[in-house]
Formats: sequence, structure tokens, C-alpha cells
Amino acid sequence: MKQGQTEMQNKPQSMAIERPQAEEWAGWFAALGDPTRVLILHLLSVENRPMTVGEITDRLDVGQSTISHHLAKLTDVGFVIVERVATSSLWQVNQRCLECFPSAAEMVMGNVGTAFTDALTGTTNQTTDPTTNRTASQTAKGQLQ
Repeated sequence: MKQGQTEMQNKPQSMAIERPQAEEWAGWFAALGDPTRVLILHLLSVENRPMTVGEITDRLDVGQSTISHHLAKLTDVGFVIVERVATSSLWQVNQRCLECFPSAAEMVMGNVGTAFTDALTGTTNQTTDPTTNRTASQTAKGQLQ
């Protein structure tokens, strides 16, 4: 047997990726595919506090409407959350989501368990942890909220 064949046989079975999952994951990565969104996410992470669009605009060399557009994209995929206070909006990193977000390579290569994706897609995992009496997706959803 050739060495390549042995390595393939020893590789653990990974989660199968279906087209809808691949499309959803591509959306997550696409959200990070724009340098302005990366700068916004980095700024919010470094500041580690909620910020207004005006504060973000003052710190980045981009107009307010562009910042608002990119914040909406980051919010759509769950990387950023917004809190409405009177007439203001306060934007911050969704820490729980980002802490759970696996690397692109892990996801694409099939080395990620299903709890994270189940939590984001609302899929129910029927396996219950006897110590917590919760399913893996219930545990992941609790971590993301």
C-alpha cells in the first residue's frame, strides 16, 4: 500500500457538506472578504465596547454611509450586534459568535463538529449530554446568546 493511501485511510471521517451549508459558510467568509469590514471588526474588537457609527467613522477613513452598509453586512452574518438606545445605535462584536467561529480551513476541510453550525442554522441535534441533559446544539446556542 502506498503512503498516500494509508494517510487517506487513517483520516477521520468528516461531516459531509451539502450545497446549502457551503452557501451559508461562503456568506460568512464573504463578510470578511472586504477590507473595510475587517477594519470595522478589528476596531470593535480592540475597543471592546459598543461604538456608534459616528465613532467608527471618525476612526476609519471611510464615509458614514459606507460604514453603515458594512455594519449591516456584519450584523446579517452575526459577527456584530447592535443595541438601539433611544435614537442611537451602538455596535459591538458578537464575542460568543466569534469565539465559536472555527477557522476557514477547519470548516472547509471537514474538521468541525456540527454543534456550531447546528446552532447557527437552528438544526436540532438529538444526542443529549448526560451531564447537562442538553443537546449539543442547545449548548452551542446557549454559548452564542
